[in-house]
Amino acid sequence: MFGYYLIIVLLLGIGTLVNRNNLIRILLLIIFLSAQTALAFYGFSHLKTSELGGNFYYDSLGILFLFVLTILSYTTIFHSYLYLQHRKDDSRNQSIYFAALIILIGAMTCVYLSATIGVMWVVIEATTLSVAVLIYHERTHLTLEATWKYVFICSIGITFAFVGIVFLSKALQEANSVNLSFSDIPSHLQNINTFWLKLAFIFLIVGFSTKMGLFPMHTIAVDAHTVAPPPISAFISTTLMNVGFVAIFRTYSLMSHTSILPWMNQILLLCGFLSIFVSTVYIIKVNHLKRMFAYSSLEHMGLTAIGLASGGIGYFAAILHMVLHSFVKASVFYQIDQIHRVFDTYIINKTGGYFSKNLTGALAMLLIFVSITAMPPSGMFVSEFLIFRSLFESHNIFLFVMILILLTMIMWALGKNIFSMLFLPYDEPGGKIVKINPWESASQFVLLSAAIYLGLNPPDAFMQLINDAVMLLHK
Repeated sequence: MFGYYLIIVLLLGIGTLVNRNNLIRILLLIIFLSAQTALAFYGFSHLKTSELGGNFYYDSLGILFLFVLTILSYTTIFHSYLYLQHRKDDSRNQSIYFAALIILIGAMTCVYLSATIGVMWVVIEATTLSVAVLIYHERTHLTLEATWKYVFICSIGITFAFVGIVFLSKALQEANSVNLSFSDIPSHLQNINTFWLKLAFIFLIVGFSTKMGLFPMHTIAVDAHTVAPPPISAFISTTLMNVGFVAIFRTYSLMSHTSILPWMNQILLLCGFLSIFVSTVYIIKVNHLKRMFAYSSLEHMGLTAIGLASGGIGYFAAILHMVLHSFVKASVFYQIDQIHRVFDTYIINKTGGYFSKNLTGALAMLLIFVSITAMPPSGMFVSEFLIFRSLFESHNIFLFVMILILLTMIMWALGKNIFSMLFLPYDEPGGKIVKINPWESASQFVLLSAAIYLGLNPPDAFMQLINDAVMLLHK
């Protein structure tokens, strides 16, 4: 099945690239979404089976994030179509955009389902090249600078990851193993030189942090958010960060059975705390809507790293938080596209009175604020509460208090900026009025409702997938 999926993605990508007819383009996208959906359900019904010579594997972690990617593929393609139509892009640019988007989704799917660390490394680089095309879509000096910076830093990051794989291979050689599959590696890492394991972990974490947007490799994700089309910013902040999380989670799970586990936890706690600290400093003073929410993503990646490092219920909470964050943050950037069309700017202090200009969008933005700050009834309240519980149970009381203080500051800064945009009066220069179809906000209400439902009343199948993924850390 997976081999057929890869062939379909390649053919549809090429077909979309060379096609100039809008109706055919829509048909190709519908076929692609059908194939993506079919793969997700096929993988769910064939858990713990491998394909293509054992290089790809349907496990709970991969299938969970594959479903998230599939759902957001529908909404992102829909909002991309709206974005391109309002920009009046010519047929050639639309073909390039959607072809790159198809390849990006296919590459992320490969990352989630990779069964070996080598294959995962290769397809992560494929995500870099495909998303770079999308970041540069508006063809400005700023997008060119951000694109080259993204490609350059991500390439350095993936080089770091490769060095980490080399050190891991060195450690495996001491156990007379050359197998780099995720299922085989843990059984060979007992009672070997921890020096090589620590080096491998450091290099792999730094390398994969370029995708997760975790400190210290967070800057490129922020710059990419700022200039990319809003639907692509939604992908960068959700499914592409999930790529980094899956890579880091699998790396962590490989070595979680060794004596360096406490040391790895300290590294993740440090990275998580510094991510939250940096995001707090910038969110307080930022005046750019997309950058503000890009730093919000940095905050949530930090929380996820802390949940993973705290152990216990934190493992479950980290995965749950990534899923809920994906739905909420995608809604943010879909709504930002509407805000930009209304005010023709991303500068926060040049906006105001959004309720009077786009009532449905303003209601969505209000619900987004409640969700992103993890206030009840937000589903993220549950995942953050569990992360704090894991911190408390692991006796990191000082860190617990510091994070609460930082999150309070973030909540205040987000509230100040969002409420000023929603409620403060602002006269548009020239009296410009832009009407937004209320149905454009429907996807945001659906995703935000899904985040609330999954947090407060998760279905059994969803819980089982997360619990099975957590078991990777206990084998």
